[in-house]
Amino acid sequence: MLNISHNQLDKDVDLNDYKSGQKIMNKKYYKYFNRFLLAAAIILLIVLFLPWTQNISGNGTVTTLKPNQRPQTIQSQIPGRIEEWFVQEGDYVSKGDTILRISEVKSDYFDDKLVERTNQQIKAKSSSVNAYAGKVEALNRQISALRNEQKLKIEQTRNKLKQSELKVKSDSIDFEAAKTNLKIAETQFIRIQTLQNEGLKAVKDVEEKRLKLQETQAKLISQQNKYLASQNQVINARIELSRTNAAFADKISKAQSDMFTAQSSGFDTEAQVSKLENSYSNYKKRNSLLFVTAPQNGYINKALTGGIGITFKEGQELVGIMPAQYDLAVETFVRPIDLPLVHIGEDVRVQFDGWPAIVFSGWPNVSYGTYGAKVVAIENFISDNGKYRILLAPNADDHKWPEAIRVGSGARTIALLEDVPIWFELWRQVNSFPPNYYQPKGAKTASKKDKK
Repeated sequence: MLNISHNQLDKDVDLNDYKSGQKIMNKKYYKYFNRFLLAAAIILLIVLFLPWTQNISGNGTVTTLKPNQRPQTIQSQIPGRIEEWFVQEGDYVSKGDTILRISEVKSDYFDDKLVERTNQQIKAKSSSVNAYAGKVEALNRQISALRNEQKLKIEQTRNKLKQSELKVKSDSIDFEAAKTNLKIAETQFIRIQTLQNEGLKAVKDVEEKRLKLQETQAKLISQQNKYLASQNQVINARIELSRTNAAFADKISKAQSDMFTAQSSGFDTEAQVSKLENSYSNYKKRNSLLFVTAPQNGYINKALTGGIGITFKEGQELVGIMPAQYDLAVETFVRPIDLPLVHIGEDVRVQFDGWPAIVFSGWPNVSYGTYGAKVVAIENFISDNGKYRILLAPNADDHKWPEAIRVGSGARTIALLEDVPIWFELWRQVNSFPPNYYQPKGAKTASKKDKK
C-alpha cells in the first residue's frame, strides 16, 4: 500500500493476518538488486581506470614478404600455337621444367633449317670479309711499290735535270769562250788588214785571217745553238720531273681509291655479318622459346589458356604458378588519418580467417588466437580503395604463424598504440577524436636530441 492518506489503515488492521498481506508486506523489495547495482557501479568505476591499449584496426590478406615469392603467371615472349602440354593443374615443377610446347605462327620463322641457313650466310659473308681484307692488303703493297718506284724515278729525273743544268753551265762557258775567240779574231783581222793597207802584209795573210774570222763566227753560232739546246734540255727535265710526279700521284691516288673502296665494302660486309650473327642468335633464342619452362620451383595453379591448337599473342598469360618456398606476410590497409600513427618495426596483432580467436582489442595480453607481427613497409602513395597499404611480417619473438595458412586468405589486423585509461578511451570514442599521436620510444628520444 502507498500509505499516502493521513488515516493509516495498517495501524488499525493487521495485514499479516491475511495470506495476501503476508506475501506482500513481508517481501523485501530491491534489496539484492540494489546491492548488485552498487557492486556493479563500484566495479565499473574501477574498470574505468584500468589501462586500455589504443589501436588501429584494419582488414587485409595474406601475401608473401618478397615479390619473387608471390603467385605469378607465365607468359610467352613470342606469339605461337599450343602444341602439347606436359603438366596438369596441381603438379609440382622445378625450375627449368618444360610446361608446354608451342609452334610458330609467323611465316618468317616457318623454315625448320632457318638457323642452319643463317649460319651458312654468316660463313659466306665472313669469307667476303677475308677477301676484301686480302684485296686491301694487295692494294697497300701496290701503293708501297708505286711510292718506291716514284721515289727512284724522281731521283733519276732529278739527276737528269742536274746533268742538264751542268751541261748548260758547260755550254755557257764554251759560248763565252767563243765570244772571246770572235773578238780576238776580229782584232787580228783588223790588225792584219791595216798592215796590208800599209803594205806590210800580203793579201794572202788578210784572206787567211778573214777565213779564220768567219770560222770563229760559225763556231760562236754553233756554240750558241748548243747552249740553247742544253737550256731546252733543262726545261724538258723539269717538265719530265713534274710529269713523273703527276703520273705517279695519279696511279697512287687510283690505288688508294681502290683500297678505300675495298675497305668500305669490307666494312659493309662486316656489318652484314654482325647483323646475320644477331639474327642467328635471335633465331636460336627463339627456338628455345618454343618450350615454355618454369621460372622457379612451385605448383601449377591454373591453366589460363588451355587446349591444343589455340593461338595466343606475345605476353599473354598461359598458366599460373605458386612458388614452393615463400615467407608469409600480411598486407593491410589503414585510413589516411591513422597513417601518422603507424611506424616501421611497431607491433601488430593479426587474426587469420578460419582460426578461432577471442579478441579484446584494448587488452592484447588477454586475447586468444591472435599472432604477432611487425610493420616492415608502409606505402607512400594511397591505394585505389582510398587507404594506405601496410606490409606486416611475422614477429620472431611471438608465436609462430600457422603452417596451414595459404596466400590470399583473409586477415584482421590490430596495430597497438599507447596505453590510456578506459574512461579516456570512451570519452575519445564518444567525441569521435582520433587516437593519441603516437611515436615510438626511439623516435621520441631522437626527437629530443634533435631539439637539443
